[in-house]
Formats: sequence, C-alpha cells, structure tokens
Amino acid sequence: MENQIFELKYALDTFYFLICGALVMWMAAGFAMLEAGLVRAKNTTEILTKNVALFAIASIMYMVCGYAIMYDGAIFLSGIVGDGVAGAEEAATYAPSADFFFQVVFVATAMSIVSGAVAERMKLWAFLIFAVVMTGIIYPLEGSWTWGGADVFGLYNLGDQGFSDFAGSGIVHMAGAAAALAGVLLLGARKGKYGPNGEVHAIPGSNLPLAALGTFILWLGWFGFNGGSVLATSSVGDSNAVAVVFMNTNAAAAGGAIAALIVGRILFGKADLTMLLNGALAGLVAITAEPSTPTALQATLFGALGGVLVVFSILTLDKMKIDDPVGAISVHGVVGFLGLMLVPITNPLTDDGGASFSGQLIGAVTIFAWVFVASLVVWGILKVVMGIRVSEEEEYEGMDIADCGMEAYPEFVKG
Repeated sequence: MENQIFELKYALDTFYFLICGALVMWMAAGFAMLEAGLVRAKNTTEILTKNVALFAIASIMYMVCGYAIMYDGAIFLSGIVGDGVAGAEEAATYAPSADFFFQVVFVATAMSIVSGAVAERMKLWAFLIFAVVMTGIIYPLEGSWTWGGADVFGLYNLGDQGFSDFAGSGIVHMAGAAAALAGVLLLGARKGKYGPNGEVHAIPGSNLPLAALGTFILWLGWFGFNGGSVLATSSVGDSNAVAVVFMNTNAAAAGGAIAALIVGRILFGKADLTMLLNGALAGLVAITAEPSTPTALQATLFGALGGVLVVFSILTLDKMKIDDPVGAISVHGVVGFLGLMLVPITNPLTDDGGASFSGQLIGAVTIFAWVFVASLVVWGILKVVMGIRVSEEEEYEGMDIADCGMEAYPEFVKG
C-alpha cells in the first residue's frame, strides 16, 4: 500500500512538474511576440530568429554543462545517465529528468530578457555566441550559489546570509537584465533615439496587437514559472500552496497593470499601452521572489509597486541614454531587485527559513555583480574579435535584410 501511494505521488508530482515546465517554455513564445511587436517592422524576422535560436542553444548548453555546474549533478548526454535520470530513486518525489526540463526553461527565460534589450542593432551571431556562454556558464554558476546551495567562490553561502528567492526575481530576471545592461552599454543607442541636447525620440513598435498577445502569453506562462516552483502538488498542503501562488501571481500582474496605466495617464495625459503591458510584467516579476506568503491584497499592492516603479525606471534610463527598446532592463532588473527586497515583509527570517533585508541585499549584489561583470567581459571580447554592432547602413536598412535576408512583412513599406 505504501509503495502504491509513493508511486501515485511520484507520478502526480512528475506530471505537474512537466506541465509547469511546458507553461514556462510557452513563455518563449510570449517573449518572441512581445519583442516582435515592440521593434520596428524591418527588424521583426531577426528578433524572431534570435528567440527561437536562443531557446535551442539554452537547451543544448544546459544539457552539456549548465545543469552539472548549477547542481553538481548529471551530465545529460546520450548514453550517460546520472543521479537517477533513468528512473525513480526512493528519496525522489519526481523524475529527475522532469527537474532538468523545468530548470532548462528557466535559463532560456533569462536569456530571452537579453534579446529585447539589445534589439535593432546587435549582430545576430555575436548574440548567439553570447547565448552559449550565458546559458552554459554565467547563469548556471550564479544559480549554483542560490538554488544549488554552493558557496560564492568558496567564500560565503547566500542561504546562510538570509537570502531567499522563491521562483527567480533575482536569480532569473535580474540576472538576465544584468547581462542585458552590460550589452547595451557596449552597444550604444539606436541611431536617432537621442538628440544632441538630450532629447528622447520615441521609436514606436510595429505591431502593438502582437505585443499585447505576447504579454498575455507571458502572463499565462508565469503560472507555471511560479506555480511549478512549489515543486509538488500531490498533498493537501502542496495543493493549497500551489493555489495561493497562482492567486497571488495573477493578483500582482493585475496590480502592476493598473498602476502603470494610471501613472501613464497622469504623466502623459493618455492611456499608454506599452506602459500597461510593462506594468503587468513588472507586477509578475515583483511577486516572483515570494508568491506563497503574501495575502492576495498584499500581492496586488506589491505588483502595483512594480507597475509604478517600471514607468519611472523606463523614463530614467532614457534620460541616461540607455536605450532599451522593450523596457527589459527596467521590468526584469529594477523590478527584480524590488521583488527581492519585498520578500522579508511577508516571509521574515526565522529558524525555519525566510529572508532578511540584509541577506536579500547581499544576494542581489552578488547576483548582479557576477552576471554584469562576466557579461561585460564576454561582450567586450566579442566586440574586439568580431564586433557586436551592425554597420550604420545595415541598421538603417534593417536587421531582417542584413542578418536574415528576408522581411517579416514584405508587402508593407519598411517602418
């Protein structure tokens, strides 16, 4: 009887893990649609190529070395099976291969964040080479210090410092934004984005319906992102935890969307759709660090804080001439940091776990410093060896023709 119960729990938790992983994989489509909608028409094919290719690269690199670095575990190569990949160990609550799949879609998410920030002026192959290093080494090493439980370069353990990140506001989202920021600083702004006297010239996206669709896809996928991080659903306690996480994830997105919409109306006198979309995503990022302990009202307020912050962050980065076509650095980086710092409010440090403000700050600085510096080095090497920015003529003509030789909307005039 006990064995039958164990097998049932094992099957349910494995199935839940896989379904949540599939939802997170669907976020790749969300990022692709969001970015395709927010770039100019002449850069659409290239942005789609990047998003499909980076997911494939992440899947391969995490299999080859990323998972082993992050969890000191098996290398998932054909013919090489380790740590129970082929079947259940008695101590396991779900199939190890399901854990691998769930983790690999997270690393792809971190890399997707980079794609939008460097859009419309980065060479495709420079980006893809960076994706190899980011998904195979930079992210897994940072992940080993957090979810993997390893010491930071053998110096200190973030868990011992009072650091907690339930589903990755810092580990995934802020990390992706740190890599993006390093690339953007070396790339420079798009031609015509900023005037000689500090003027900011808006460069509208080509397809706002597509951007809105991408946001809804990401909103849906986020239930797998946060809900799957409960890691189980086969008991009453786990099922209740999953339900709370789903509820709070949705509440935070709603709070972020409405807050950004209202702030945009106050600042611009109009309902700004792009700020509304980024506000919803900011709410999702803000709650990701701890979606299991707030009440629904608290989650809504946390999301609203993210929605307000993202608007001002986007405007501030523009004043600093940091050109981010989709607002990824603000949504995932600035609000990712906010999400980490909100954790101790509802999950304070105790003997049973939780987080402290100092621990969260130490963790945030560690993650950002490592990913930013390592990315800056890789981007810098690529810049010297092969260049990372297309020519001015290619940028004017569009990345679709320069990198892919085809246009996404050939029947329309270039935008």
